[in-house]
Amino acid sequence: MKIISSPRELKEYLKNINNTVGFVPTMGALHEGHISLIKKAKEQNEIVVVSLFLNPTQFLKGEDLEKYPKKDEADKKICQLSGVDVLFFPQASDMYGVDEVSILAPKVRGYVLEGESRAGHFNGVLTVVMKLLNIVNPTRAYFGKKDAQQLNLISLMVKQLFMSVEIVPVDTVREKDGLALSSRNAYLSKEERVQALKVASSLRTASAMVSKGVLNSYEIITAMREMLAPLEIFYVEVLDREFSPLSHVEIGNTIILVEVKVATTRLLDNIWL
Repeated sequence: MKIISSPRELKEYLKNINNTVGFVPTMGALHEGHISLIKKAKEQNEIVVVSLFLNPTQFLKGEDLEKYPKKDEADKKICQLSGVDVLFFPQASDMYGVDEVSILAPKVRGYVLEGESRAGHFNGVLTVVMKLLNIVNPTRAYFGKKDAQQLNLISLMVKQLFMSVEIVPVDTVREKDGLALSSRNAYLSKEERVQALKVASSLRTASAMVSKGVLNSYEIITAMREMLAPLEIFYVEVLDREFSPLSHVEIGNTIILVEVKVATTRLLDNIWL
């Protein structure tokens, strides 16, 4: 596995490679969810590039940038064992300069759901993803469905800016008890983790309701909110794949999304129906 920290060096290294390139951008603290992205990239491409970059521009003032889990050496080992060909490991000074050009999230889709309580967050996400895609110039890039809004906005950016990369969604990986894997799960105490299971339980309830023919969004959201109590709820929504509200579930075109705060930790999850 080759480790490169310079964007210019990585571009030069990849420039003469004629094979298909799969790219998995991460912020580190890798877990089985990230490994599933790498596996999918290996299945579909001849070369796999993974980036480890804790992007400062997507953290708002007072958020958890300073305490975000950092496991650089363990992450490198995971990448090596997973068969990654190139690890891109830049620092903030490699990625950002002064008087930066930035990508702005769309004025509607970028400021609802997570974007409502984290105004400007998706500007930072889209800017760094644009930079990374321009550096790696991959055939395909892989993102988890758990971060559905992020996935939607990145796909929209690629479409509207006529970029040639294929964005590949990958299913959410869960613990045996149903908790969606997330680097931020490390913040949870044992007691908080038990409370966090309400999120997956609420989604299972929604899925069960749909399987029994209950398609009314209001009924589903009400049942989910009752299950999530007394957690602080940011949102529970039933949307189509383009992130427009649905009054009724449309099988094959629906995402049910939820975000809560457990103690001081924000957790989000969803199911695709």
